[in-house]
Amino acid sequence: MRHGFDEIRKRMKKAIVRYEMIADDTPIMVGLSGGKDSLALLYALKDFLRISKYKYPLAAGHVSLGFPGDDISRMEQFCHELEVPFFWQQTEIGDIIFSHRQETNPCSLCAKMRRGALNSLAQAQGFSKIALAHHQDDAVETLLLNLFYEGRVASFRPVTYLDRMQLTVIRPFVYVPEEQISYFARNLPLPVTKSNCPQDCQGKRQSMKRIVSELEAIAPLGKDRVTGALDRLFQHAWDGNLVIRKKDGGGNL
Repeated sequence: MRHGFDEIRKRMKKAIVRYEMIADDTPIMVGLSGGKDSLALLYALKDFLRISKYKYPLAAGHVSLGFPGDDISRMEQFCHELEVPFFWQQTEIGDIIFSHRQETNPCSLCAKMRRGALNSLAQAQGFSKIALAHHQDDAVETLLLNLFYEGRVASFRPVTYLDRMQLTVIRPFVYVPEEQISYFARNLPLPVTKSNCPQDCQGKRQSMKRIVSELEAIAPLGKDRVTGALDRLFQHAWDGNLVIRKKDGGGNL
């Protein structure tokens, strides 16, 4: 597997062109968590802006979950260096999930609430397109989670239009393996902010990540094959229409 930013750029461009993610000058807000994936996506979209014929306004939006010790300084500095506006929204999502609701499996609800807060932040700042840093491994893991736990052949779509909020969600890293992002993040290096969530992403997805890693040892091109199969599934489901419209704000099939 090739590593480095050139390969990330190549795979991201493939997704952008195939799914017409960037076809005009619509402003784009990148959902910035402080993790390696979202930092790499912001860097890559800033680089793509340089070579693209479309001169889209680009910004970053961060939703704080309200945990003690939240630190946005490294994200803010990174955006300043890239000359990208940084918007920040303080929330009480962490307190709602862990103190009030005391969720035993909090990750799904947390992700849903964070997406809702990010959508509202983008709307308030005049951005009608949001870029999320879900990568190829996320797509494969989501497919397997839906298959084994819900009996559905489903994963998130590269492009989703949210009718209710009139927002378009794009996922330019859908063809980019996590291993390539990790290599790039270590070698640039990216100013990754460690998550202070008490759950720290431990759950079904983390278990599925280990399974995907074991499968990749058997079939090294497996993830590319799976995302190719998802491409064909999406094309068949859409009947030629690349953009799916959702009323419930979700990102899955």
